[in-house]
Amino acid sequence: MSPVYPAFQRISVLAALAAGALAAPAAAAPPAAHAAANPYERGPAPTEASVTAPRGPFATATKKVGAFSHPGIRSGTIYYPTDTSQGTFGAIAVSPGFVSPELAVSWYGPRLASQGFVVMTIETTTGFDLPEARGAQLLAALDHLKQDATVRSRIDPNRLAVMGWSMGGGGTLRAAQKTPALKAAVPLAPWDLGVNFGNVRVPTMVIGADNDSIAGTGAHAEPFYGQIPVEKAYLELNNADHFTFTADNTTIAKYSISWMKRWVDEDTRYDRFLCPPPAGNSGTIQEYRSTCPY
Repeated sequence: MSPVYPAFQRISVLAALAAGALAAPAAAAPPAAHAAANPYERGPAPTEASVTAPRGPFATATKKVGAFSHPGIRSGTIYYPTDTSQGTFGAIAVSPGFVSPELAVSWYGPRLASQGFVVMTIETTTGFDLPEARGAQLLAALDHLKQDATVRSRIDPNRLAVMGWSMGGGGTLRAAQKTPALKAAVPLAPWDLGVNFGNVRVPTMVIGADNDSIAGTGAHAEPFYGQIPVEKAYLELNNADHFTFTADNTTIAKYSISWMKRWVDEDTRYDRFLCPPPAGNSGTIQEYRSTCPY
C-alpha cells in the first residue's frame, strides 16, 4: 500500500526514510534480442501489460554514487540494464523536491531502467535548493553518467533526458530550457515561480495532480504546459495530491515510460499509449491534453 502522509508535514516522513537502506531491484529475465528498423528501439514490442508492469523486460543492477564524486552533484544512485547485447541506452536523471531526499524519487530508478534506460536519481546539494539549482544538478548528473566507469559504455551521450518532482519538476523545466539538445523532459507536479518556459525546445510531458495544494496545477503545471511551444502532453491525475508522486504509481509510470521511449528512443511503437489522448475524468486520469499526432 502506498504511504499516506498528512499535508506538507509528509516531507519530514520522507526525510526520516532517507536513513533507510536503498534496496537493489529484483532482477528480471533478460529480453530477447530485437532487430529493429529504428536503431534506438530497445526491448520487445510494448503492450499494455508491459508498460504497466512493476518491472520491464530488462534485468537491472545498481551503483551508489559517492558524495561529491563529480562536480555539481552531491550523491545518488545509478540503475542500469545488465544486458549489453542491444547496444547503448538513453540516460535519464531524476531529482526530488524541496527538503526531500533522493528516496522520494527512488522508485523511478528501477522502473525506468528495467524498460531500457540508464537512470540516476540524485540527492540534491541541500534540501532547500531552488529549481534553477536543481536543473543544474540534473545536467551535472547526466554528465556524470557519461563519465562513470561502470555505465559510460552503456550510454548513448546523444540521447539524454531529465525528470523531477516538485521543485525537481521545476528544475526539470529549467534544465530543458538551458539544454535544448535533451531528448525529453517529464516534470512531475512541477513547482516554480516567475519563469516563462516559452523557450523550451525539448518534448515535454507535464504531469500534475488534481488535489495538489502545494504546486497547484492552475498556478504551475497547466501554465507551464501552455507556455511550451514544441511537442508536449499534459496529464492531470485524478484523486491525487502532491505526494502521490513519491510512491510507485502505475499511471505515472505508464505515461512517463511511454514518453521517454517515444522521444529518447524515437520508438513510435509507444505512440499507441499517447495518441489519441486517453479520456479524462475516468479512473486515474482527470485530464489529458497533447499535441497528438506526433
